[in-house]
Amino acid sequence: MNRLPPLQHPLAVLFQRAAQSLTTSLSQETIRFYYCTIRNFLHFLGAQYPHVQSLQQLHRDPHILAWFTSLRSHQPPLATVTYTIHLFHLRRMFEELAWTEDLPVLARLVLRQDTPRQEHYLPRPLTADQDQIVQQELLRRDDRNSNAFLLLRHTGMRIGECADLSFDCLRLVGPDSWAIHVPLGKLKTERLVPVDSFVRRLVDRLRISRSQDPLPADGFLLTRPSGRYQLIRKLRNFWRDIVATLRINTRLVPHQLRHSYGTEMIRAGISLPAVMKLLGHLKPEMTMRYVEVALLDVQREFHLARSQPRHLLPASRLPTSISSPQANLTSLLDSLHLAQHVLEMVRRTLPEGPDRRLLDRLANRLTKIASETRKLRQG
Repeated sequence: MNRLPPLQHPLAVLFQRAAQSLTTSLSQETIRFYYCTIRNFLHFLGAQYPHVQSLQQLHRDPHILAWFTSLRSHQPPLATVTYTIHLFHLRRMFEELAWTEDLPVLARLVLRQDTPRQEHYLPRPLTADQDQIVQQELLRRDDRNSNAFLLLRHTGMRIGECADLSFDCLRLVGPDSWAIHVPLGKLKTERLVPVDSFVRRLVDRLRISRSQDPLPADGFLLTRPSGRYQLIRKLRNFWRDIVATLRINTRLVPHQLRHSYGTEMIRAGISLPAVMKLLGHLKPEMTMRYVEVALLDVQREFHLARSQPRHLLPASRLPTSISSPQANLTSLLDSLHLAQHVLEMVRRTLPEGPDRRLLDRLANRLTKIASETRKLRQG
């Protein structure tokens, strides 16, 4: 932010003062984006409407609406979330200036309804092949950055959370039970993520790497000689190098490792509230997207089974009692449990209404049937 040349615009000082007031308690990343919005808007204003020299000269039409058009025509195209953040920041600064400069009209230059609808997107986990070759390459390199990305893959952390891990992030939470303490992250929450022996070895390797670094100890697991932002930037550059080395043509980003972890947990049968805790989500709607991905897996497998002869399908991964059903109570119980699991996955994807209530009743019946079947086996 400070390395860029200063803005040469009469309104720069006013906007920067408003941004400083709004971002006093916000993160450096958010502050940087506020100044990015200021620079973008004032560069546009100076190039397209050089006669605008004061706040009183600003109008929604044409100045603000033309800026919207400029953002939408940006090449390469801006992501909807980036476009939305620019609008939000400019609106907040106009609201601040409307109060400090006693110009109420400024608060109506950018309206809430200008913000586009939030995109409904699904998590994008790595494909099975991508996941395998990426992890193999990271294990082969076995350096600080590689171990950091393996840590992301097997804990579901965000890259910024990994950068903030403390040197003593491993915590003993029970007899031979360990968890990694993830610090305050994007949503200002912290959590403990259970880990296995593989993750503990990754942390040990990173600790050794940190202790051998010439920089003095600063309490962090990863070295940050030029600060947190530069560390994250180097990690992202390293990821791009990995993808290029493996000659993966599709665009992959580090956040997909988090999506792979979350989807893997859902596929393993971990409950929705537990996955929320593991990923640090505040709203179940976000975690439900991982359930939707898992449901798409079921649909894909179903269509594959219908389109290929049975003898060409891979061996079943279901429990033996289901893949080779026998006329006994164990097979019956396993089948009932599988039906309950799939029914619950479908039920959670439905909105409130008669269809969801019908599935609720069917779920209750399955529960009763399973309970009576267990009594038969016990008898």
